[in-house]
Amino acid sequence: MHTIDSLAHRLSSYLPPEQIQSIRRAYFYAEQAHDGQQRRSGEPYVTHPLAVATILAGMHMDHQSLAAAMLHDVIEDTGIPKAALEEQFGGEVADLVDGVSKLTQFETDSPAEKQAENFQKMALAMARDIRVILVKLADRLHNMRTLGALKPQKRARIARETLEIYAPIANRLGMNDVRIEFEDRAFFAIYPLRAALVAARGNRKELLEKIQNAIELRLQREGIDALVIGREKHLYSIYQKMRTKKKSFKEIMDVYAFRIIVDSVDACYRVLGVMHNLYKPVISEFKDYIAIPKSNGYQSLHTVLLGMHGVPIEVQVRTKEMDEMANSGIAAHWLYKAAGDEVINTGGTSQVRARRWVQGLLEMQQRAGDSLEFIENVKIDLFPDEVYVFTPKGQIVDLPAGATAVDFAYSVHTDIGNSCVAVRINQRLAPLSQPLESGQKVEILTSKNAQPNPNWLNFVVTAKARSAIRHFLKHQRHHDSVALGRRLLEKALGKFNTRLEDLGEEQLQKGLQEAKCATLEKLLEEIGLGNKVAFSAAKLLVPAGSEEAEASHISSPLTIDAQEGMMISFARCCRPIPGDTIIGHISSGKGVVVHRDTCRNTIEFREHPENIMLVNWSPDVKGEFLGDVRVEVESERGIIARLATRITEEGASIEQIHVDEKDAHNSVISLTLEVNSRVHLARVMKRLRNLPAVIRIARP
Repeated sequence: MHTIDSLAHRLSSYLPPEQIQSIRRAYFYAEQAHDGQQRRSGEPYVTHPLAVATILAGMHMDHQSLAAAMLHDVIEDTGIPKAALEEQFGGEVADLVDGVSKLTQFETDSPAEKQAENFQKMALAMARDIRVILVKLADRLHNMRTLGALKPQKRARIARETLEIYAPIANRLGMNDVRIEFEDRAFFAIYPLRAALVAARGNRKELLEKIQNAIELRLQREGIDALVIGREKHLYSIYQKMRTKKKSFKEIMDVYAFRIIVDSVDACYRVLGVMHNLYKPVISEFKDYIAIPKSNGYQSLHTVLLGMHGVPIEVQVRTKEMDEMANSGIAAHWLYKAAGDEVINTGGTSQVRARRWVQGLLEMQQRAGDSLEFIENVKIDLFPDEVYVFTPKGQIVDLPAGATAVDFAYSVHTDIGNSCVAVRINQRLAPLSQPLESGQKVEILTSKNAQPNPNWLNFVVTAKARSAIRHFLKHQRHHDSVALGRRLLEKALGKFNTRLEDLGEEQLQKGLQEAKCATLEKLLEEIGLGNKVAFSAAKLLVPAGSEEAEASHISSPLTIDAQEGMMISFARCCRPIPGDTIIGHISSGKGVVVHRDTCRNTIEFREHPENIMLVNWSPDVKGEFLGDVRVEVESERGIIARLATRITEEGASIEQIHVDEKDAHNSVISLTLEVNSRVHLARVMKRLRNLPAVIRIARP
């Protein structure tokens, strides 16, 4: 069991005494604050922050992070304010604690929305100080290690959240050891029987040792000083491969992985040559992440060999520095001087990549419509299986597998993405939707007048492209709606012999208040979207007593039981026509959508009576309306022509026709007819029913 003394002894290897003392103070402060509180396991609560600090000590984190780890639940669980922590331990520690607090302050109905809101808060905290996420990951890691004390349902929920969010974040920051432990522990929590089966079947240590001895012997013979570490692949990765490739455990052979650690980059390539000489390589499985690092800063040579008995083995060759980076990621680059607080970053690239990613999160957050859209984008971005392409100037751009030229354009700059019209891949024109492959040279062609196409959302894969396209389209929709609303309102005001610019400020504000719109722009947008009718808005804006020039000539096909007129549209699912019993449903962007009372879709609407309007046909309604008719006929030559003749004789016209063969003898003809009332449609259907070839006829 961890104690503060054992932690202090461990910290003495890299922190000065005064900093260790400040961590001791934080521990005793937390112990007093959590006095009387216990974990589900029955242990004193302070054992949790102590364990989190011990995990961070293994990463050689600074004293402020360790103090924050000790205090990370104090604000939320004990009621001690942030100001008290700031007074005792300084502003930086207080900010870290505030950023790492359990992120459960949000009260929302949806668990998915709650998780999304929490992640948004974490993204903002990460942007202020990247150490926040390292402390949070350590906190989650200890919670995963002690899951056994929880009820199965809660255990599975926490494990699933770990798999979906925390494991990918650890991977994005290059913290491989943390990711593997997250995945395996979550796997055991969600699928305990499957995990136990894979673990039991995967114990093949004898073969592992034989291959390791053969590798070590060959490297000694070649005079290469190297450390060889053999292991079986971790359980979750084996399980994922079984699922994605739809194979049983027996068919998954490459469960062995060997890591060869050397002292220089030159030695890495020498070892690669020795390995390819020792065992036959699988050519398609070679990857050089030293020349082209992964997006999280990971560097290594990867190759797959056919080892003893034809068993595939994965070999990773890297230097000691690369190994530290692979295992600890961004945490591997925090070194601390024995005296003073100065932090020295030895690697740079990992920190830069991590900050670039966090900055990208903030951009996505600003563009996203809500927290659920934001987390959807982040999840896309957290699972990169990368391809590497070149700009025309030879710079390398890394993108997720399946990325297209549009993804590439947005990764270079949002403005290039918004204005791209075509692409040249390896000097040849190609479709914008074509997936890119590693090694290709990509050149984007742009135009000043171009704008994003909504269809791009069907094939882009990066979160940045998806959020940028959605942001542009939302802005464009708003702009177009305001412009249309202005034209419609000006036309409506013309009926009262006035113009928008002639309205006084007082009258305008009064009208906006009655229309329940905060600004004129909002009113214009509502009119443009069809949520408000321009004529009704105009009546609210003009001074009381203004004469309506053309009011007597305005007629509507419907009389509506509502306080103001609204845009009216007819549902395509049931196509109501005058004479049908009807019901109105208020829909955002469409105004009142009129359905037949018998329409199946109204069942769902009736569950929300506040969105239903009483509507009736006007007694003097005129005009042409579309109605659907389904005719089952015997298949014979000229039947469609005879149907069309009778429809025309009754004064109706065919707008659309579709024929489906029911079987070898019968067909079903779906007709969309233009009629003026239900009585008119009934006459047409009666004429068609009298044809000998017609078996049955009805409205859908």
